[in-house]
Amino acid sequence: MTQDAAALPGPARSTDGVGAIMDAAMRGERPHHRAYEPLGQGPKDVFITSWAKSGTTLMQQMFHQLRTASAGGDMDFDDISRVVPWDDTAYLLDFDMTAPQRAAPRGFKSHREYERLPAGQRYVVTLRDPKETFVSHYRFLDGWHLERGAVTMEDFMPLWLGGGPGGCDCFTHLLSWHARLGEADSLVMTYRAVVRDRAAAIRRLADFCDIAIGPTEEALVYERTSREFMAAHRDRFDDGMICRILEEKAGVPATSDSTKVQATGSTLDALPPAIAETIDAMWAERVAPVTGHADFASLAAEVDAAHG
Repeated sequence: MTQDAAALPGPARSTDGVGAIMDAAMRGERPHHRAYEPLGQGPKDVFITSWAKSGTTLMQQMFHQLRTASAGGDMDFDDISRVVPWDDTAYLLDFDMTAPQRAAPRGFKSHREYERLPAGQRYVVTLRDPKETFVSHYRFLDGWHLERGAVTMEDFMPLWLGGGPGGCDCFTHLLSWHARLGEADSLVMTYRAVVRDRAAAIRRLADFCDIAIGPTEEALVYERTSREFMAAHRDRFDDGMICRILEEKAGVPATSDSTKVQATGSTLDALPPAIAETIDAMWAERVAPVTGHADFASLAAEVDAAHG
């Protein structure tokens, strides 16, 4: 390792250290970056904007395979966020958000709430139990941004509340999209409902995006959004572009485990009771008074019922 490389922060040993990683990654010029611009005419763009660890990658893949299904689908990419670009990381990646996409409609990823997204477009959201997102987010960063085992779940709360690049806290996001239920510009589903009945979610997303599909196209998308298929192609879903930036500018090895496709889904078995109690208290303070739902299961039942 060179002297310059040795001076880079590398994987963090505390939640505060993640800030140093991102500060280092943001340094330097961005000659190719162009901010998002809406189309002057044509179909409205589609923003896939679930909260962190709530099914965003699955929906990116579902959307991209849908819009390319009539041509046999498309897996010729190194990173799903190259073909369905992540608006919140575009500056970090020196990415041109105005570049032509491979198929219509155009699609973009975000973790933002409705109020901070470009107006007048279409929005796809999958909502997930906040406690499950906590476990999944910890599994995702432990061994990548964080040196494996250096930060306990009990100390992870500040990172979870951040919601990922450009994001917001989980409850701001959830309340924003719960308010969009039934709006024509928003397709709001629960992550578990999508996983439980992926075929129905595929048809729902196709209809929302005005993409005509038949049985052949539906079968292709169904296969390519399975956990088995995505795990077999996990190198397309591991934030490869971000990995390269973090290695070059922050000393975080690109060989770290950054895959978003886990062999098994995240459950609540490993969640410390104190964290569960803290999340429950946040829900009671912020979500229950607005939605009338005492917990996520109750809210999810409302969201799922909206789709019949």
